Amino acid sequence: MLDAATVQSLMRADHGDPFAVLGLHGPVDGAWTLRALLPGAWRVWARDSDGAVLAQLQRIPHSDVFEASLSGPQERFAYRWRVDWGTHESELEDPYRFPPLLGELDLWLLAEGTHQRPFQALGAHPATVDGIEGVRFAVWAPNARRVSVVGEINQWDGRRHPMRLRREAGVWELFIPGVAPGALYKFELLGADGQVTLRADPYAFAAELRPGTASRVAALPPARPMAAERAAANAFDAPVSIYEVHLGSWRRNDGWRWLTYRELAEQLVPYARELGFTHLELLPVHEHPFDGSWGYQPTGLYAPTSRFGTPEDFKAFIDAAHAAGLGVILDWVPGHFPTDAFALARFDGTHLYEHADPREGFHPDWNTLVYNFGRAEVRNFLTGNALYWLERFEVDGLRVDAVASMLYRDYSRAEGQWLPNRQGGRENLEAVDFLRRMNHVVGTERPGAVTIAEESTSWPGVSRPPAPQGLQGLGFHYKWNMGWMHDTLGYLSRDPAYRPWHHDQLRFGFMYAWSENYVLPLSHDEVVHGKRSLIGRMPGDDWQRFANLRAGYGWMWAHPGKKLLFMGGEFAQEREWNHEASLDWHLLEHGPNVERHRGVQRLVRDLNAVYRHFGALHRLDVDPAGFEWIRHDDQAHAVFAFQRRDAQGGVVVAVANFTPVVRHGWRIGVPRAGAWRELINTDLAVYGGSGVANGPRHAEPVPCDGHAQSIVIDIAPLATLLWAPVE
Repeated sequence: MLDAATVQSLMRADHGDPFAVLGLHGPVDGAWTLRALLPGAWRVWARDSDGAVLAQLQRIPHSDVFEASLSGPQERFAYRWRVDWGTHESELEDPYRFPPLLGELDLWLLAEGTHQRPFQALGAHPATVDGIEGVRFAVWAPNARRVSVVGEINQWDGRRHPMRLRREAGVWELFIPGVAPGALYKFELLGADGQVTLRADPYAFAAELRPGTASRVAALPPARPMAAERAAANAFDAPVSIYEVHLGSWRRNDGWRWLTYRELAEQLVPYARELGFTHLELLPVHEHPFDGSWGYQPTGLYAPTSRFGTPEDFKAFIDAAHAAGLGVILDWVPGHFPTDAFALARFDGTHLYEHADPREGFHPDWNTLVYNFGRAEVRNFLTGNALYWLERFEVDGLRVDAVASMLYRDYSRAEGQWLPNRQGGRENLEAVDFLRRMNHVVGTERPGAVTIAEESTSWPGVSRPPAPQGLQGLGFHYKWNMGWMHDTLGYLSRDPAYRPWHHDQLRFGFMYAWSENYVLPLSHDEVVHGKRSLIGRMPGDDWQRFANLRAGYGWMWAHPGKKLLFMGGEFAQEREWNHEASLDWHLLEHGPNVERHRGVQRLVRDLNAVYRHFGALHRLDVDPAGFEWIRHDDQAHAVFAFQRRDAQGGVVVAVANFTPVVRHGWRIGVPRAGAWRELINTDLAVYGGSGVANGPRHAEPVPCDGHAQSIVIDIAPLATLLWAPVE
């Protein structure tokens, strides 16, 4: 019989090695011992696979531990418990009769931090063991004194299913028979600090809808290869026009209810396709407890949020997007995580995922915790997560949030509130190593997928391969061009009368336009927190405001770099974005500016169509050979002209007039003889403009702007014009 101290340790749920005492043990002198911990049981029998009683277990006094000794075969044998609960009887498989689950290779790679797919080993996985169906649970908590699976399966009682510790990797595991997909669960940990906490599974594939915080058992989605056409759509020479969306506020049923993933597949996907976008970018869909975080403070990095449906529903949404020819980019947050007590903070009673020193581990901007990128298991958790979304949901790319906050130890920190790196500098060398490794794994394991950095500083080589030495080369495919965004919006926000003195705001971006592979973002960050909407920033009366915005869109689509526009911008939403409400779709139906709102929407559609059709506008986006100034020094009239071209001989000329004055009879140099035609004129009446347009023009042998040929055109007020040779 067990000694009293061990029995009481089991009853207190602080025994760290339940497999040493529970289940089947022996044989010793030809006898086997059977033990079970079954709180609330009256009587317990062990029965064989045919239902025959092997033994009745006896209660150890003052406990819910039952024990029996019996003679049996020399080899281990299968058995089940028959339990009398006082009101009814049931038969149970004993979790403590099953062998260790994780193999030596998995444990080795997990301990080393090189398991490229740790989600295959950790988390909750429906499985069949020894012919018995159930779920195998595994969690990394190396410093915990005891870990139990709790949930609907055991009345959330941590005494009933304590786990086995695989010390070589710090992983706890347990197979629980009879658990089915959909079951809610958590891990109950007795931490190194002596505190008992309930934790959501860091590797959970599904989660409970807030305000609940439990994980939900779900099968690991199957991996599928990336289709060739999807990889081609992400290429540097492809047209990439991204519609950025917050799923919870794009449109709401009855004005208040979120659309489900499947409803979004039916409504959002065809809408974006009709407007000619090539990709959808989703604000983070990782599970998060607070709607107001927009997903940027995730607590379930492996779980699509349950707000809009199940993981299967989310996969159906992505499949629908792909069927419509749209790629899906997912915002991804590996830089920080919230302090919620049910999540990763002090997970096993120690600073496991985060730095212990707040000068490294606490982020003052967002009151969040910073991942310890120097810990191999943490890097593995995050790198595996990137691969998980790309392989298992066929996401086409990841836009990595707040990269600048990861790269600098002094980001948003005053003197004395940060620690220098091992070389005495401000760079976060461990974060650099993590980003390089993550991008290398994505590039080798998921060729064709892309990673995009939201990086707001001048860190060199963000979208370049890692350099052999030094800090350059992070390995991203693209980088958001925050400088272009800031300068362009700053220029457009000025009264046209003052623009001649700020000509360099638009010219400067071309000085560094090919230092990285850029995406030009007009993102959600530019229409919140008092910044006003895009149309709300434009100066002048209603006519000028809409004309300015249309001219800005024409400039953006002509400019080298991939495009990104946040939802609502495509029809000039007047108010700031509000995550708690639908976009103002009524602006397209009625109101004093309905035709102007419709005109902006039509312009975006036409810009996307021209952008996709004319290779000169996208094929050499990342190559300076695809661009040449025609006129950049006309400050007095705020007029710009440049050409875009491709290696196949295609050319498009862009002309922009950022004053409200019509420029009649202006001669512009062009690179080719013959007839030219307007592809886009943002001042057309169908877009809500004044209708100053041009018919076809024939180039004349009159030198202008450094070209032997030129055309004479009327440049509409506050407008961007795109011209191409008539083929």
